[in-house]
Amino acid sequence: MPLAVGASAPNFTLTDQDGHRVSLSKYRNEQVVVLYFYPKDNTRGCMAQACGFRDAYEDFTEAGAVVIGVSTDGQGSHRGFVDEHRLPFTLVTDGGGALAKTYDVGKTFGLIPGRVTFVIDRNGVIQHVFDSQINAKKHVSEALTTVKRLS
Repeated sequence: MPLAVGASAPNFTLTDQDGHRVSLSKYRNEQVVVLYFYPKDNTRGCMAQACGFRDAYEDFTEAGAVVIGVSTDGQGSHRGFVDEHRLPFTLVTDGGGALAKTYDVGKTFGLIPGRVTFVIDRNGVIQHVFDSQINAKKHVSEALTTVKRLS
């Protein structure tokens, strides 16, 4: 079961698709963070989810949020995924799955990395959690509703 609403979001520093270091603490007191964990680049559900975040990206930024996607895929895979689907947000590599473990994002059937979205407020507190492996597009609408409420 993922971390719950009201919990402090654990900080992290991971590498993005361009080799830059990304830390959650950078956004503290500045922006709401939509942190979404997904199974794998270029799979059907993950493309639908990423493209949903892409299509609503302007709404997220206008409401003061940043979107960060997390999977175990490497920098090169992320770079290709970003380029192919014109994703305007950051994807970070959680190579060994340590961040997923820290956020208690489990695996479906013990095999498939989880699909969980967290909305983290400017104070670093988790304000919304949506956990659904099969309803990839609903992650976007759930997150956007929460972000708008927080803005």
